[in-house]
Amino acid sequence: MYYTPEDFKCLCIKKSLVNGYCRKQVDAILAQVGEDYISMAKESEEIKNKIDILNETVQHYKILEESLQHSIIVAQHTSEQIKTNACEKAKNITDEAEISAKKIIETANLEVIKAKGKLDEIKGQLYSFKTKSEALISAQLDVLQQLFSEKNNE
Repeated sequence: MYYTPEDFKCLCIKKSLVNGYCRKQVDAILAQVGEDYISMAKESEEIKNKIDILNETVQHYKILEESLQHSIIVAQHTSEQIKTNACEKAKNITDEAEISAKKIIETANLEVIKAKGKLDEIKGQLYSFKTKSEALISAQLDVLQQLFSEKNNE
C-alpha cells in the first residue's frame, strides 16, 4: 500500500519511554516528506498526462502513417492500372492500324487485279481491232488490186 500525503499528515508516532524520538523533529520530517510526496505526486501526474498526450500523438501519427501507406498502395495500384490500360490501348491501336493496313492492301490488290483484267480486256480488244483492221485493209487492198488489174487489162 502506498502512502498518500494525507496518510503522512495523520501519521502518529508513539513515544517510547526510553530514548524516544523528538516529536518536533519527527513532525518536521513528516511534514517535509509529505510536501515532497505531494510534489512528486504532482510531477508524476504531469508526467502521466504528458505520456497520455504523447501516446495520443503517437496514435495520431500511426493512423496518419497507415493512411499514407494505404494512399501509396492505392497510388501504386492506380499507376499499374493506368500502365496496363495504356499498354492495352497501344496494342488495340496497333492492331486496328494493322487491320486497316491489311484492308487497304486488300483493296489495292483488288484494284490491281481489276486493272489487270481491264488491261487484258483492252489488249484483247486492241488485238481484235488490229486483226479486223488488217483483214479490212487486206480486203481493201485486194479490191484495189483487182480494180487496177481490170483497168490495166482493159
